[in-house]
Amino acid sequence: MTDTVDEVDMPYDDDASQQQKIEALQERLEVLESQNEEMRDKLLDANAENNKYQQKLERLTHENKKLKQSPLFVATVQELSSDGVIIKQHGNNQEALTEVTDEMREDLEPDDRVAVNNSLSIVKQLDDETDVRARVMQVDQSPDVTFADIGGIEEQMEEVRETVEMPLKSPEMFEDVGIDPPSGVLLHGPPGTGKTMLAKAVANETDATFIKMAGSELVHKFIGEGAKLVRDLFELARQEEPAVVFIDEIDAIAAKRTESKTSGDAEVQRTMMQLLSEMDGFDDRGDIRIIAATNRFDMLDRAILRPGRFDRLIEVPNPDVEGREQIFKIHTRSMNVADDVEFEALAEEITDASGADVKAICTEAGMFAIRDDRTEVTMADFHNAWEKIQQEETDDEDVSRTFA
Repeated sequence: MTDTVDEVDMPYDDDASQQQKIEALQERLEVLESQNEEMRDKLLDANAENNKYQQKLERLTHENKKLKQSPLFVATVQELSSDGVIIKQHGNNQEALTEVTDEMREDLEPDDRVAVNNSLSIVKQLDDETDVRARVMQVDQSPDVTFADIGGIEEQMEEVRETVEMPLKSPEMFEDVGIDPPSGVLLHGPPGTGKTMLAKAVANETDATFIKMAGSELVHKFIGEGAKLVRDLFELARQEEPAVVFIDEIDAIAAKRTESKTSGDAEVQRTMMQLLSEMDGFDDRGDIRIIAATNRFDMLDRAILRPGRFDRLIEVPNPDVEGREQIFKIHTRSMNVADDVEFEALAEEITDASGADVKAICTEAGMFAIRDDRTEVTMADFHNAWEKIQQEETDDEDVSRTFA
C-alpha cells in the first residue's frame, strides 16, 4: 500500500525555516531523480538481456522443431510420365513413382536433384550440385595484367589472341568463313617466360568468366574425387559461358600413362580420362575456351596433344636480346632510372635470362638503391643485381646436388 504524505519522513525538522525546508526538499528531489535515472538504465539493460534470451529461445525452439521433423533424402528425377515422376534415391539407388503438384511438375526436368521424405514424396527441388572448390576457382576480379605488360613474345601473344580472345569477341568471323574456332591452346616452355601472364592478360581483356586451376589441385587421394572436380569445373564453365578455363601445371594430371598399378597413379589417370572427355567428348563443349601451361612438354600424354583438344601448341621460349630490352623497359616504367642506364647493353649481358629473371633484376636493382639511401637506380645497381641473382642460382644448384 502506498504511503500517504503524512507517513513520509520529511528531510527537515519541524522547526526549520521555510527556506531550509525548500532546500532540503530540492536535495531530496535530486536524489530521487538520480535514483530514478539509475533504475531506468537497469530496466533498459534488463530489456536488452531479455531480448537476447528471447532470440536464443526462438533459435533453440526452431532447432528443436527441425530435429523432430522427419529427415529428407536426396534423389534424382529419372523420368516425367503421365502417371507421375520416377525418381531414384541416392545411396541405395531405390526407384519410385511419385506424384507432384502441377506447379512443381512444370519446373522439373530429368536429372534434376530433389529432396524426398520417408514416403519418397518430393518435398522441394534442389540446386545443381557443384563442388564448392570449383566455385572458389572462379576469378571474380580481373587481373591487372594486360598484353602491354608482356614483352619479348609478340608472336605468341598474337596466336593466343587469335585462339582465345577472337572467338569470344568476334565469333561471326569464324561463322562467315565456315570453320569452327580453335578450342584450346597449350603454352609450353621454360619457367618464367610469361605463360601465366598471357593467361592473366586474356582474363583482363575479355568479358568471359575466367576459371583458374592448377593441375596439382585436381590430384586427390580418394577414388573418383579428382574426376568429379573436373566435371564440376566444366559444369561451372557451361553455366557461366562464355568462359575461359586456365589449367596451370597440366603435366601433374596429364603425364604419359604407364603400366604402374599403384592406386595413386590409377587415380591420376582417371582424372586425366575425365579431362580428356570434357575437352573433346560426345557432348558439345559450348562457348568454352581452354588455356593450359606446362614447363614439361616432354612429359605430356599424346592423347591430350591431338587436335580437337589443343588446336594450338605454342612454345614460349626465353626472350632474345630485343625481347629482354623490351621487358626491361616495361618493368622500369615506374622506376626512377639514371641517365647512364642502357637497357640494350643490359639485355646483351644477361644471356639466356627469362622474363622473370629480368623482372627480378629490376626489383633487386631498386633494392640496391634503397640500401644506399638513393632514389635513383644506376647502371651499377643493375649489374650488381644480375650478379646477385646468378650467385643465388648457383647456390641453389649446389644445394640440390648435395641432397640428390
